[in-house]
Amino acid sequence: MSTTPITLFYDGLCPLCSREIVHYRNHAPDGAVLFLDITDPNFDAAKHRLDLDALHWLIHVKVGDEVRTGVDAFLTLWEAIPRYRWAARLGRVPGVQLLLSLGYALFARIRPLLPRRKAPLCETGTCQR
Repeated sequence: MSTTPITLFYDGLCPLCSREIVHYRNHAPDGAVLFLDITDPNFDAAKHRLDLDALHWLIHVKVGDEVRTGVDAFLTLWEAIPRYRWAARLGRVPGVQLLLSLGYALFARIRPLLPRRKAPLCETGTCQR
């Protein structure tokens, strides 16, 4: 279990992702997770020393300066939320982690094909759609 707050980077234009983030926000203890929408026009990936294209392909979390992606990001998130700590422990079992990784790899490949929310008007010219 981590006592260091984590930063989770998510795609706010993905309806499925956004619903999942709302759920996690409702269950995360105050201050345990900072949720950052990578499609917000004010989001600056370089400020976090991250690549915006990579953020669009895989979920990322940062714990301090350490970056975790994919299933490792989810396991880190679940460890930060008391009701999901059991899932994090189960997810770290080698065979289970392999299955989760394969499932997430498949999902990450099809996620760009899912319907998207309409992006708000981009005034900076640097917004991702």
